[in-house]
Amino acid sequence: MSRNLLSISITATLLGGTALADVPSVAVDIAPVHSLVARVMDGVGEPSLIVQPGASPHEYNLRPSEAAALQEADLVFWIGEDLTPWMENAVETLAGGATVTTLLEADGTTLLDFREDALFEAHDHGDDEDHDDHGHEDHGDDHKDEHAHDDHDDHKDERAHDDHDDHAHDDHDDHKDEHGHDDHDHDKEDDHAHDDHGHEEHADHDDHDDHEGHAHGEHDPHAWLSPANASTWLNVIAAQLSAADPENAGKYFENAAAARAEMEALSAEIAETLEPVKGGSFIVFHDAYQYFENDFDFPASGAISIGDASDPSPARIAEIQARIRDEGIDCVLAEPQFNSGLIATVLEGTEANTGVIDPLSTELEPGPALYPQLLRNMANTLAECL
Repeated sequence: MSRNLLSISITATLLGGTALADVPSVAVDIAPVHSLVARVMDGVGEPSLIVQPGASPHEYNLRPSEAAALQEADLVFWIGEDLTPWMENAVETLAGGATVTTLLEADGTTLLDFREDALFEAHDHGDDEDHDDHGHEDHGDDHKDEHAHDDHDDHKDERAHDDHDDHAHDDHDDHKDEHGHDDHDHDKEDDHAHDDHGHEEHADHDDHDDHEGHAHGEHDPHAWLSPANASTWLNVIAAQLSAADPENAGKYFENAAAARAEMEALSAEIAETLEPVKGGSFIVFHDAYQYFENDFDFPASGAISIGDASDPSPARIAEIQARIRDEGIDCVLAEPQFNSGLIATVLEGTEANTGVIDPLSTELEPGPALYPQLLRNMANTLAECL
């Protein structure tokens, strides 16, 4: 190689390294949101995932690598403390210099009320709330980009959850991972809270009308299961990334636009998949799916557990069993993180079909393709079960 060509090659390598180093470090809470961020960053960089596949976002013990990802983050995208209450203090403590985007508070996000009843009536989705009508002027006056949704810049000082100060979650030490996800580092089989939905401390509740110990927010946090919300968030993500990395703004917005078109096609595909089984009745294990139900006008008949995934009371289980028997419910949907024995109890003496769905896509590889496949799998499983 000539000296001139060698010089050009070295210069290009150095410039390439500089461009890569300038890409923001991004941390994301759960795999479905990580997928949306990865899609927008496609061709530019890769975000870090905090809550690993197979673990529950409701309770989680942060691993050293995940804490490091928060410490190094320039931007953090998360659903919000309604889904991951333990993460509020972790973000505040570890990612103090990052721009934090709480997606439940993003303009244009449709929010549905948290449901507590075991049985749902048709179209029982509470009051839809759209953040376009609730300007969050008080959040983040110091955002650098007019597209970056000024209301999300600094959520770190608004709420201090003193009860989560050391992230250790000593009260959950008994919730060990029984699913052995050996493909994840840091011995997750010892620490990830797969049984975090067990909550033995709540097992003796006689009725869920009294929700002491089941603190939750006003809104159902599972908003990512609405492709309409996901489509809105793609623009929010692109705007925040562009504010932090103006040189790649064109690529971020190009990716977001392409992803929104893909989301529209996906929604049409899912509607077509569900059309032949419209009118079918189904029960879900925990009430995580009403955003999906709402987007596709396909309401569930009830949920064995409420949206925070706490243990159902005997009275609640009896209510569900009665509806399955009396109304001939077609399908009961389990989830891989939950006790299959409880599903067997609920189904005893009935002719309902069963299927398995997962709002967090435990079995899918994290990345840009995960989110559309998650929704596609949910629709296919539901259609097959009905």
